[in-house]
Amino acid sequence: MSELPAPIQALVDAINNGDREAFVAAFTADGVVNDWGRVLNGADGIASWADTDAIGQNATIAVTAASSEDNVTEIQFDWRSNRFNGSSRAFVTVVGGKVSEFRIPSH
Repeated sequence: MSELPAPIQALVDAINNGDREAFVAAFTADGVVNDWGRVLNGADGIASWADTDAIGQNATIAVTAASSEDNVTEIQFDWRSNRFNGSSRAFVTVVGGKVSEFRIPSH
């Protein structure tokens, strides 16, 4: 697997370190988490998702594959948490050195 873009690595590290503030800081001011169509906007929405689905659920993420085209990186990953365990994928858009969207599709 090739190296992840720095903003995406910061997001992964924040989840694995249980660092909510670093997770929110990895996003642009108008950043979005889109988790199976549930869209959470801005710092408050991102922090809410971190609490309910990621860091607040003791999540860890292990990226197993990544490929980038332009400013979008598709990642395959293994996720472990108190809420969900399994393999998934996401599309992560980077703008201006930060994550603007973290989208986990429903299929």
